[in-house]
Amino acid sequence: MTSAVISVDYEQPVLPPVSGTVCDTRHAWARVPPEPAPAEREALKARIRRLLRERNAVMVSHYYVHPDLQDLAEETGGLVSDSLEMARFGRDHAAQTLVVSGVRFMGETAKILSPEKRVLMPDPDATCSLDLGCPADAFSAFCDQHPDRTVVVYANTSAAVKARADWLVTSSCALDVVSALHAQGRKILWAPDRHLGDYIRSETGADMLSWDGACIVHDEFKSLELELLIEAHPGAKVLVHPESPASVIALADAVGSTSGILAAAQRMDAREFIVATDTGLLHKLRTLNPGKTFIEAPTAGNGATCKSCAHCPWMAMNGLADLARVLETGEGEVHVDPALGLRARVPIDRMLAFTAGLKKGQPAGSLVAGIGAA
Repeated sequence: MTSAVISVDYEQPVLPPVSGTVCDTRHAWARVPPEPAPAEREALKARIRRLLRERNAVMVSHYYVHPDLQDLAEETGGLVSDSLEMARFGRDHAAQTLVVSGVRFMGETAKILSPEKRVLMPDPDATCSLDLGCPADAFSAFCDQHPDRTVVVYANTSAAVKARADWLVTSSCALDVVSALHAQGRKILWAPDRHLGDYIRSETGADMLSWDGACIVHDEFKSLELELLIEAHPGAKVLVHPESPASVIALADAVGSTSGILAAAQRMDAREFIVATDTGLLHKLRTLNPGKTFIEAPTAGNGATCKSCAHCPWMAMNGLADLARVLETGEGEVHVDPALGLRARVPIDRMLAFTAGLKKGQPAGSLVAGIGAA
């Protein structure tokens, strides 16, 4: 069964050197904060610790941000995780201020789940190529053209796109949700990552109509270069994120989300791993597996244009100085229209209920049927 794909133009300048993507990363790399000197770095961390206590705030960081921000979150009682777990942690934590180190859709999701709390970000302009590549108006019109399909969107989308969805998924639960919907005879409208959509379709056999989006980081991994690296490290296991192209996924020993890659590295008995995902995850991989070696998978990006194409330029915009500043001043607050937030929360709550049910051993099919009817 084939997937139909559409392309949508939107107001972003084309940047040809990065595989023809319409997501211009130059403004993001221009905003990457410089590395502070050792004394300044320690002073900033001490200031942030103090401000977190004074502001009744908790810090959540994504796996892809700077190691300093990951470590600081854990050292101060916060969390390092993926976007939905960050939002869920913030919802359940007693702190009335959440500091989200990541990209804009993560701050929005945290605000949707905690509308009564203040949500701050070091740089609210930090965004995501998948979010940029799926503008809400165009996506809503696309959905209107296919009213017979169940709309399933990936977490890497704006609050407005989430509000148009029936289901929200992360890369760790997408297979289970789509498989259960397919078993019920549902046809799927999927957005925004075409590679993840193709992977899910190939694994489930679902009838999926896919939006034509891609992550500028994972889209840069190439099979030829990866094959050469595998030949140079014949004992290494290959860990791949499903946002990568199919030819790269085909070379993987394990395919998974950020948490899935972390679990695979701990579970497998290999001493050497080749990792095809954002290089920000390598910090946590090396921390959790001190006796193992992790090698960055090669990309085909133009290093002069996008620095390290295996690292999200917008994630790199998060820095200690901006984090301290927003805690001090209250700048960088995330706002979501309350009515929009209520609509967006429906598919988010469905996903959270689904994953909670799976952990309790409930069948995916009955969960989808029950939650979707609620």
